[in-house]
Amino acid sequence: MSALAPLRLLYFAGLRERLGTAEEAVALPAGIATVGDLMAWQRDRSPAHAAAFAAAARVRCAVNQDFAQAQTPVGAGDEVAFFPPMTGG
Repeated sequence: MSALAPLRLLYFAGLRERLGTAEEAVALPAGIATVGDLMAWQRDRSPAHAAAFAAAARVRCAVNQDFAQAQTPVGAGDEVAFFPPMTGG
């Protein structure tokens, strides 16, 4: 029996600074099916995660290098990147 591939979580800019890490691998938690579910779960992980994801509307996400919305599905083995809104000029 093979184990499910871990979910690879990447953090950029202020999120990386608040969490003290650029990436981590976690087992896909039960009941997590979408980016929105994953972000809600992140807020419950630790005080640092709660602070980093407190303003979830301001956190952007990509799943497998494609921009994602709250309803975007996530699964074992996916790469999920979280980052602040980007500005350019």
